[in-house]
Parts: sequence; C-alpha cells; structure tokens
Amino acid sequence: MQEHGLSPNRLEAFTDGVIAIIITIMVLELKVPAHEVTNVDALRHVLPMLFVYLLSFVQTGIYWVNHHYMIDDVKHVSHELLWSNLAFLFMLSLIPFATAWVGERGLTPFSVGLYSVCCALPAVTWLLLSSAICHVTGKRVAGGGTLAKQIASAILYLGALPVAYRSELAAIGMIAAVAVLWLIPPREIRERTRRLRVQPDSTEPHSR
Repeated sequence: MQEHGLSPNRLEAFTDGVIAIIITIMVLELKVPAHEVTNVDALRHVLPMLFVYLLSFVQTGIYWVNHHYMIDDVKHVSHELLWSNLAFLFMLSLIPFATAWVGERGLTPFSVGLYSVCCALPAVTWLLLSSAICHVTGKRVAGGGTLAKQIASAILYLGALPVAYRSELAAIGMIAAVAVLWLIPPREIRERTRRLRVQPDSTEPHSR
C-alpha cells in the first residue's frame, strides 16, 4: 500500500475558522459612544478607532488571502508546517488585543507602539510558515512575497515603534503603508490568473 502524507485540508479549514473568529472579535470591540455627546462628537471620537479597525481587518484579510495562495500548492503537510501555522495564528490573534487597546486608551505613543509590535509579530511567523511550506513543496511559495517586500515591511513595522513616540499618526501611516504594499497581488499570482483567463475550458465537450 502506498503511504500518503497528511492532507492540508484540516490545516486550511482550521486556519479559516481561526481567522474568522479573529475578525469577529475585532468588530465586537466597536462600541457605540454614550448618549451624553452629540452624534457629530461621537463620530469624531470613534473615527480613529474605526480607522484602526479597518487597518486591522485589511491586514488580517491580506494574510488570509495569501495563506490561501500558499496552501494551494501544498499536497501534504509536515510536523514543522503544522506548528509553524499554529505559531502564525497565535501571533495573528494578538491583533484584536492591540486593536482593543487602542480603542480603550486612544492614540497614545504606547498604544500605537503596542499595535505596531502586534502587527510585526505575525509577519515574523509568516516568514517561518513560508519557509516550512517551501521545504514541503520544494519550490518558491506563492503569496509569500518577494525578499524586497518582506524587508520593506519589516523596516516599516519596526520603524513605527519609535516613530509612535514622536507622532502617532505617522506611525499608523507606516503600518498602513505595509497593508497597501501587500494589497498588490504577487507577480506569480497575477501570471497564474492571466493563464487561467486565456486557457480554454477543459470541461466543454469537444465538437465532433
């Protein structure tokens, strides 16, 4: 009997479930201001929190999309891959905590600095996960990003921490720049999509 490796289906389903919970927890942290203030003042008060929530949602969504690209090439999973994925999910689950901290304490140097650290930690474990997938598949990981993009992201994330003690908005802008950088689909994904568009549908019956 031929021995098969572990299927990646459970890993992908578990990851989808955890990320869905992470997003749900973040939206539950959005609180309606008290009735003592006017609607305009209330909206002005929650506007920074709404932007941070949007930023956290986009970053989590980017990880989910690229995780799908990465796992798509995996035919079987290894022990290293399973634990690398768990480490990534643990670090990603800290983003709602940092988002809630900003919501409770406002845009202070410490809260923004904490937020930048909690955004940087998933990026570190993402590199470990990419390496584990590359070791399993034996080829470059789709959705893992180029080395230049990874270095630029690390510089922006780490740089946001000291910048937060000079300008909270500038630090948030640096973190948002990372999200914008990763919103652009990887080149290999664009090429794969282009090939699928021009490829004829193999399910169509051949003419006789």
